[in-house]
Amino acid sequence: MTQGVSRKQQLLKRHRRTKRVALLIGLLLLIVTGVLVAWWLPLPLAIMAWVAHEAWFADHLFYSPKDDYHYRFPADSEQLNVRLDGEFLRLGDAPTLTGDETLVLAIQVKSAWLGRFLDPAIDLLGDSVHDRQTFERGVDGLRYLNLTGLGQSLTGGTLRLRGRFCRLQGSPRLWLFRHPDARRQRVMVIAPHADDAELAAFGLYSQADEAWVVTLTAGEIEAEHYQQMGMDRADAARIKGRLRAWDSIAVPRWGGVPEAHCVQLGYFCLQLPAMQAAPDQPVASREADLSDTRLFRQFNPMPLPGDADGAPTWNNLLADLRALLLQARPQVLVMPHPSIDPHPDHICAQAAVLEALRGLEWQPETILGYANHLHDNDRWPMGDAYTGVSLPPFFVEGADPGSELIPYSLELSVPLQRDKAMALGMMHDLQPPMPFKRRLRRFLQHLLAGRRWPAEGENEFFRKAVRRHELFWRRDI
Repeated sequence: MTQGVSRKQQLLKRHRRTKRVALLIGLLLLIVTGVLVAWWLPLPLAIMAWVAHEAWFADHLFYSPKDDYHYRFPADSEQLNVRLDGEFLRLGDAPTLTGDETLVLAIQVKSAWLGRFLDPAIDLLGDSVHDRQTFERGVDGLRYLNLTGLGQSLTGGTLRLRGRFCRLQGSPRLWLFRHPDARRQRVMVIAPHADDAELAAFGLYSQADEAWVVTLTAGEIEAEHYQQMGMDRADAARIKGRLRAWDSIAVPRWGGVPEAHCVQLGYFCLQLPAMQAAPDQPVASREADLSDTRLFRQFNPMPLPGDADGAPTWNNLLADLRALLLQARPQVLVMPHPSIDPHPDHICAQAAVLEALRGLEWQPETILGYANHLHDNDRWPMGDAYTGVSLPPFFVEGADPGSELIPYSLELSVPLQRDKAMALGMMHDLQPPMPFKRRLRRFLQHLLAGRRWPAEGENEFFRKAVRRHELFWRRDI
């Protein structure tokens, strides 16, 4: 658990150190240029270097785009005989497909020279579907395409793969994963913060026969937007927490979840690790001057064990989760994946649920893990909104050597993607406008790197989460 968090911190530290060294070298070069060539030249060169950085080098990418992704799928996973015939992907033997299977294609992707300045992508052209999956600029390694929803074109021999600023190389490998349909089961989504459920699983929970959304924290910190309205730090954090608590109860209703199945536990943002370390000790909010969770529980449709004293303790969190698990009796639990998503609250949310399940009389059948944050790439899923989601970067380094991942992907229709975008638009934390520096960076990236952002909202999650696929990692209990 802490290894995942420290790894993210180490990557950030290394990135910042490298950036400082590069800035120092650049400054020395500018001084030398001004002395030896012309006194006025360093200023335009510095402006050009800054523009180039913002357009092409501002992504937080903590690995080389030439690194291969390394996934371990179970040894008994079904593999299909497949080959590339020009642009067409040909199957040796056509399997029987229902349309709900997860299809993953591993293939070498090599960037063209333009792909170092414009995002390289693979266009997936089926009978009635045109998808695009985007990769790192300068990519030159093994990548995993998500062909979920393209099975009919694949078996019909009409699926084409066309590189955009890149080309495909080597022999492809295709995996077929057959899963029980989680949408036909009782689903409980565990959200560390308001909006995590919508980002990861709106398409799943809005189509489920029965769904619950349980949010663990109020997400009250980093309330500068409300401080700008004239509030002090504590008042701003409290109103932000109340708004996000309301969002966690109200927004799932847009996806068809009844109010009685939406619960906010009201614990404090980024305090779950401290609660876990001392299970019986209350851990107050960092910014809201609060040590009672009940302010953020006021919209709940039911009483919970933690309401008795409102103490923000790990033991109260476990008691709340046990009560909810026994009441909902979910067959499928959807929660953050601890090896892929490094956010400390996300890691602790998963750990709390697993601890609450120990010895409980009800046990789910399946866990679906999700990742709203990554260790290595803050831009994933790369590319535009309404396009597909390829598998995220995953490397042997930093992974459990015995880990095996089973991808489970759902295809979302365009109307459902739009509903998801509207759900995100209702979330108060995704509404504040971008700062000027980020607006300027986006303008330069649009102008020089050809990037586009959706009209539904300015926050980066409108691009990252409103996609043709929702991607999970399945583990049976």
